[in-house]
Amino acid sequence: MATAKLGDVISFEREGKKHEGVVSGIRENSVMVQYGFSKDKDEPLTTIVNHKNYKIKK
Repeated sequence: MATAKLGDVISFEREGKKHEGVVSGIRENSVMVQYGFSKDKDEPLTTIVNHKNYKIKK
């Protein structure tokens, strides 16, 4: 399994919905991903995704 690098676009699922986002941080077991903007606060939506739970977009 390939591990994403900073700036890679990945796809993952959250709450039954598919999302795409950009890797903004890498940890031993997971990556930090920015995947949109909050409608209320105009801030980026950020989440943590385990390496097992995403696919790198080509």
